[in-house]
Order: sequence, then C-alpha cells, then structure tokens
Amino acid sequence: MPNVIQQQVVIIGGGTAGITVAARLKRASSTISITLIEPSDRHYYQPLWTLVGAGVVKKDLTERPEEDYIPWGVKWLRDHATAIDPEANTVTIGSGAKLSYDYLIVAPGIQLDWHKVTGLKETIGRNGVCSIYDYRLAEYTWQTMRAFKGGDAVFTNPATQVKCGGAPQKIMYLADDHFRRRGIRDSASVIGAFAGTVMLGVPEINATLNRIVAERSIEMRFYHNLVAIDGAKKVATFDVTSPEGVSQKTIPFDMIHVTPPMSAPDFIKASPLAVAEGPHQGYVEVDIHTLQHRRYPNVFALGDAAALPTAKTGAAIRKQAPVLVKNLLAIMRGQALPAHYDGYSSCPLLTGYRSLVLAEFKYDNKYAPSFPVDQTKERLDMYLLKRYALPQLYWHGMLRGLA
Repeated sequence: MPNVIQQQVVIIGGGTAGITVAARLKRASSTISITLIEPSDRHYYQPLWTLVGAGVVKKDLTERPEEDYIPWGVKWLRDHATAIDPEANTVTIGSGAKLSYDYLIVAPGIQLDWHKVTGLKETIGRNGVCSIYDYRLAEYTWQTMRAFKGGDAVFTNPATQVKCGGAPQKIMYLADDHFRRRGIRDSASVIGAFAGTVMLGVPEINATLNRIVAERSIEMRFYHNLVAIDGAKKVATFDVTSPEGVSQKTIPFDMIHVTPPMSAPDFIKASPLAVAEGPHQGYVEVDIHTLQHRRYPNVFALGDAAALPTAKTGAAIRKQAPVLVKNLLAIMRGQALPAHYDGYSSCPLLTGYRSLVLAEFKYDNKYAPSFPVDQTKERLDMYLLKRYALPQLYWHGMLRGLA
C-alpha cells in the first residue's frame, strides 16, 4: 500500500482555474500550505487559438512555461490525478501515491472526446478536417482556410457542453470574412451544422447573431450533431433531431472545422464528487453560488469541471476564483460562507477580422453588459480588447491573483 502524504490544501489542475486560485490563496495567507497537481510543463492561453486558426496570431504567443506561473510557496507536483476518495479525503496520482488533504479544490478542466466521432481521430489534421480546439491543430485550420478554393465549408458544434461555447461560430465568421477578402465567397457555401437550437442563449446577443448570419448568407442547420466523418471521401454524418425523431444525414465538405464533443475528465466521472444524472452528469456537484460541494463541505470546484449552468470560459473563472477563495478561507476559520457567484460569464464573439460582439451574461442567460457602449453591435474597440488587452490581463493579472 502506497504511503499517504498529508497536505493542507490540494488543487487538482494547473490551468486557468487552478493557478488563479492558488495565487489568490497565497496572497490572502502566505501560511497556507498548498500542493498543486499538474502534469504539463506548458501553460496555454487558449482564447487566442481562434486567432491562430485565422492567421492573425502565431501559436507560440499563446504558450509559456508552467513553472513561471506557479505561485511562490506552492508545491508543484508534476503528475496527474487518477482518483478521488472524498470519504477518506485522499487523491491518488499517476505514480500510485496518495495525498491526504484537509481541503480539496477541483479544477482539472474539461476533456476533449475526439474518439466519440467515428473516424475523426484518423483524419483530424488532414483532408481539410481542422479544429482550433487543440494547440497542435490550430495552425492547420489556417492552412486549410488558405488552401480553400471554393465549395462547402462546414462548421460543427456538438450536443455536449464545450469550453468557450462561442468558438465554433467565431471561426466560422472569420472564415467567411477571409473568403470575402480573397474574393472567393461567391463560390463558397458556409454551413453551420450545430447541435443546438439558437446561435446564443442570450436573447439580446442572439438577435445580433441571427442578423449577421442572414446578411452574410451563412446557412445554419440546427439540431445537427456530428457523429462520423470520412476524411478521404469528404463526407460528414450527423444525427439530426426533428419532431419525428432522430435520423442521419450526410453533408459533403471541402473543409470542415470540428468542435469535438467534451465531458468531465474520466476520473471525475468515476468519483463520488460527480453529478449522477442530468445535463451536468459527470461534472463536480457544487452549490452554484458558493462553489462548495453539496455533500463534501471541504471540497470546492470551479472552472470547466464544475457543474455550473453557465458558459465555460476564462471570464467565468475570473469571477469564480475570488468567491471560492473567500469561502474556503471562511470554512477554515469556522465561519459562514460570505461570497456569492452570480453565474457571470463572457464570450467575446469575433465576427470578423476587425469586429467583435462582446456577450456578457449571468445565470439564466441574463444579459449583463459592463461597458458604457452598445455591446450588441459589432465593434472594433471590443476586437482590440480581445486581441491585445485580455491576454495581458490574463498573464499579468489573473494568473498572479491580481485581477
């Protein structure tokens, strides 16, 4: 039986959520002992991968050494979690060792399930099959857009929850703009084959997006969930839901951008921390306002792995992290939980190479703009915010526990 290593606070995940919380905890109390479990030695700013796929940003600019962002005094365990036993207060890691914790913060992110689309793993990265959802594939998306000479350009969005839910349509708008700039749009069909029913759940923003796709002759096919792809034959197969039930239809493509199905990491699904059923099945079951686990009070979760009815974005984590830290410190002191998360999230929707619609919202898709301008309109200033300001806020603010 492996030795059990006693820890005060264990954080699973060294991505946006884990690093931000670790930095905030250390700033709040330098005496707290924190161990962070993260196998990767690289840290990525994923929101810019859309612009990598559109040829605006080099992918190297989105990557930095993980060690540069591990807060001072935090023990970094370069391994991955394989199991959680909240009854025994232990986390098992890849080496077989067990960590015993007083408090656990679960922030491992979301899992990309490429294997759930038949044939996708065999053809992704060639045959005109691309995706901005992987650092290694983002540049191929740009290569595919540049090589496209006309025909059918298809963009998918799965039936599962995804991180950065606006990205599947952002790259679609950028491709449409790119084709127009090259003068080949008249020979192209741009098709959005989305499993959902609307462009975005926020009514004020959805109206804008409906206008955009109509004006640009982008053909939206809702209720279309990608289930198989044949790269050699350039045919995609979809489960299509209608009042009569589910049937299968094929769409030919000359290029196809695939957003893979996603789910909670497997070790979370297998743990007692997971929601047992419903739309958030497999994700960490937390109170949606306090971020404390509903059954294990010394466990908290945030970010993509948490069962929260809001978009999975870095902007959401920026608001969740201070709430979690305040509530965790209160638990440590035996106090009532003082902080409340209102579901805030943000989706900077790139609609072209110089335009963006900034969607900000809270729980129940309540529109919540924070700038004194009309955010339902396409704006250059909001594009510049995403391209230049937000990356700096991320690297120098969020990950340092300052923003």
